[in-house]
Amino acid sequence: METQNSTPSAASSKGKHSAWATFTSPLKQSKAFTLLWLGHWIAMLGSSVTTVILPLVIYSLTGSTTIMGLAMTVYMLPNVLILPFAGMIVDRIDRIRLLLFTNIARFGLMSVAAVLMLTGGMKMPFLFIGLALYGLMDGIFNPAYSALRAQVFTPDIRNAANALSQISIQAVRLLGPPLGGFIVSFSSPGVGFGLDSVTYLISFACFWMLSAHLASIIGKRQVADPEQQDQGGQHFVKDFIAGFTILKSHPWLWITILAFSFINICYSGIIAVLIPWLFKVHHSYSPVVYGVAMASSGVGAMVGAFVYGSRKHWKHRGLLAYLGALVSGLALLLLSVITWMPGLIMSMMLEGFGIMIFAIIWETSLQELVPAESFGRVASLDLMFSFALLPVGYLAVGAVADKLGGIFTIGIFAAIGMCIVLGVLFVPHIRRFQ
Repeated sequence: METQNSTPSAASSKGKHSAWATFTSPLKQSKAFTLLWLGHWIAMLGSSVTTVILPLVIYSLTGSTTIMGLAMTVYMLPNVLILPFAGMIVDRIDRIRLLLFTNIARFGLMSVAAVLMLTGGMKMPFLFIGLALYGLMDGIFNPAYSALRAQVFTPDIRNAANALSQISIQAVRLLGPPLGGFIVSFSSPGVGFGLDSVTYLISFACFWMLSAHLASIIGKRQVADPEQQDQGGQHFVKDFIAGFTILKSHPWLWITILAFSFINICYSGIIAVLIPWLFKVHHSYSPVVYGVAMASSGVGAMVGAFVYGSRKHWKHRGLLAYLGALVSGLALLLLSVITWMPGLIMSMMLEGFGIMIFAIIWETSLQELVPAESFGRVASLDLMFSFALLPVGYLAVGAVADKLGGIFTIGIFAAIGMCIVLGVLFVPHIRRFQ
C-alpha cells in the first residue's frame, strides 16, 4: 500500500518538476537570452505605468473618446509609416545598436514629458509631438527586437523562451497598472513618466552588456550580416519584395497578417480607447480600480503563457491560436454587458489569457518559418500590416463611441472581431497548421 501511494505522488512531483525545469531552461542555458529578456522586461515595467497614466491624463484634460482616439492615431501613424523601411534597416545594421539608440531616444522623450508634467507646462500639442516621436522609435525598436529575439531564442529553448518572455512581461504589467493608478491618485503623472524614463536607462545598460557578450562569443555576424550591410540602400525594392515572397510561401503567415489587420482594429480599439473610458467615465471607478483591471489581463496572460510554455510541442497550433483569439473577443464582448466590478476584472483576465495563447503561437511560428537573415523585413511587414489600419481604427472607435455610446461600440466591435476570427477558421490552411 505504501508503495502504491508513494508512486503516483513521486510521478506527480517529477511531472511538476519537469514542467518547471522546461519552462525556466532558457535562464540556465543562455546568458544572451537572460540579458535580452531582462532589458526588455525592465523597459516594459515603465511602459506599463505610462500605458495607464496616459489615457487618464487625456480624459482628465478633455473627457473625449474622439481625442483619445486621435492621440492613439498620432502615436500609431509614424509607427506604421517607418515599418517598411525599418525591416531593411534591421537586416543591415547591428540590431543591438538599434535597440540602444531607440532606448536612449525614449529615455529622452519620457524625461521631457516628466519635466513638463511636474512643472505644469504639458499641453496637448506637446503631448501629440511626444507621442509621434515615441511611435517612430517603437516602429524601429519592435522589428529589431523581434529579429534579435529570433536569433537568441534557439530551437532548443524556443517554446520556453517565448513563454517565459511573455509571462515576465505580463508579470510587470501586474505591477505597472496598479502602480500607475496609485501614482495618479496620490502623486502626479509626471512621477510616472519619470519612472518610465529611468527604466529605459536601465534597459539600455542591459542591452549594452548583451552587445559585449555576443561580440565576445560569436562576433558581429550573428547580430547583423556584413554582406547585407555592404549592399547599402541600393536594393530597397528587391529587399521589400523579398519579404513579401517569404510571406507568400506560407499561407499561415499571410492569411493571419491580413486577418489581424482588421481584428486589431476591433480588439485594440476597444482596449486602447474604450476600456479606460469604461472604468474612468462610464463606471466612475478610481484610477486604482482601472489599474487592477488592466493588471488582471496580465494575470490571465501569465496563466496562458505558463500553460503553453510548460510543453515543448503542441498539435493543431493554428486551431488553438484562433480559439485563443476568439476567447479574447468574447471577453471584450462581456465588458459591454457586465456591470459588476469583479465580473469586469474576470473578463479582463479572460481577455489576457486568450490573446496570449495566440501571441505565443504566432511568435513561435515566425521564428520557425522565417530565415534569420530576412527576419527583420518579415517582422516589419507583419507589424506594418497588423498596425496599418489602427490609426483609422482608433479614430473610428472614438468617433462611433461619441456618437452612439461607448457600451454599444464595445459590443459591436467585439462582435465584428469575433466574426472575422470565425471566418478565418474556415480556411483549411489555418485549421491544419501544426
